Amino acid sequence: MTQEPKSRPKKRKSSFWKVFLLFLLIGAIAAAGVGWTFYQKIYAPNVANNNGQAHDLYIPTGAGYNKVLEILEEEKILKNVNDFDWVAQKMNYPNKIYPGRYILKEGMGNREIITKLRIGEQDPFNIIINNIRTKAQLIDLVESQLEADSTELVNLLNDNAYLRSKGFDKESVMAVFISDTYQFNWNTSAEQFFERALKEYQKFWSNDRKAKADALKFTPIEVTSLAAIVEEEAAKNDEMPRIAGVYVNRLRTPGWRLDADPTLKFALGDFEIKRILDVHKEVDSPYNTYRNDGLPPGPIRIPSKIALDAVLNVEDHDYMFFCAKEDFSGYHNFAKDYSTHILNAKRYQKALNERKIFK
Repeated sequence: MTQEPKSRPKKRKSSFWKVFLLFLLIGAIAAAGVGWTFYQKIYAPNVANNNGQAHDLYIPTGAGYNKVLEILEEEKILKNVNDFDWVAQKMNYPNKIYPGRYILKEGMGNREIITKLRIGEQDPFNIIINNIRTKAQLIDLVESQLEADSTELVNLLNDNAYLRSKGFDKESVMAVFISDTYQFNWNTSAEQFFERALKEYQKFWSNDRKAKADALKFTPIEVTSLAAIVEEEAAKNDEMPRIAGVYVNRLRTPGWRLDADPTLKFALGDFEIKRILDVHKEVDSPYNTYRNDGLPPGPIRIPSKIALDAVLNVEDHDYMFFCAKEDFSGYHNFAKDYSTHILNAKRYQKALNERKIFK
C-alpha cells in the first residue's frame, strides 16, 4: 500500500512532456508555414505565363517605383504584384530604379527579378541598319526600337552646328551610318544613338581605308556618297568594283557628269521607278547628277561595307557606260564608247517593252 501514491507524480510528469512536445510541434509547424510563405514570396516563380514567351518590361527614363508597379500591373507581367512589392521594399528597390528594357522569363522569382532590376542589368536590342535610304526611314527604325524621341532625332540630324563639330552637315550626316547590326540599350537617347554610330564609323575608317580613299583623292564622305550610288545600281556584289570604276572615270574626265539614275530616284522621292525618262532628268535638285557636276551633297542611302570597299578597291578600266543586261540577270553590259552603249541600251529597252515595263 505504500507504493500507490508514488506512481501519481510520474503520470503528471508524463502528461506535461506530452503537452510540451505537442506545443513544440505546433510551433515548429507554424514556423515552417511562415517560413514557407516567406520562401514563396521571395523565391517562387512569379512571372506570369505568356504562352512560353518571356515578357519585355520597359521602364522609361525618369520613372519612379510606383510607375514600375503600374507597368507590371497593366502589362500583367507578374502573377502577384503584392508579393513583388513586399520583396522589393525589403531589398530597397524603390530607391534604385534604373530605366531600360528587361526580359523577364517564366520561372524567375521576385528576388531574381529585383536583383536584375536594381543593378540595371538591361537586355539590349540588336538593331539591323540595312536598306535605309532616307533620314525618315532611319528615324522610324530607331524610334520603333529605342526610347529615343523622334523629334529629338529629327532635330539632331538637321542641326548643322552640332554636326559640323563632328565633321558632317545635315546633307552628309547619313555617311555616319553603315549597314550593320548595332547593339543598343532601349533607353538610348538621340545623341547617344548618334555618338555610338559615329564610334563605329571611326572604327570602320581605319588608316588603311583612309589611305585608299586618299589615293583616289576622295574623302570618306565622298567614298560613302559614291558607294551609295554603286549599291543602288548593282544587283550583284561582284560587279560593284566595275560599276564604281565607271563613275570614277566620269568624275576624272573633264566635262563629264555622273549621270547616275539612282540620284534621280532619290531627288524625286520615288524609289519604285523602273525606267528613267527624260522628264525625270529635269528635276530641280542638288541630287540630280544629270544637271549638277560631281557627287551629290550626301549619300542617297546607307551603303553596305561591301559597297564601301568596292569603291576603295575600284576596278581600273576604260569603261564610261553601263546598262542593265536584257536578260534581266542583274548584271550589266559595259561600254567604252557611246555608240556601243546605245546598242546595249536599245536591247535593254526592247526587253522592257516586251515585258510591258514603261515607267
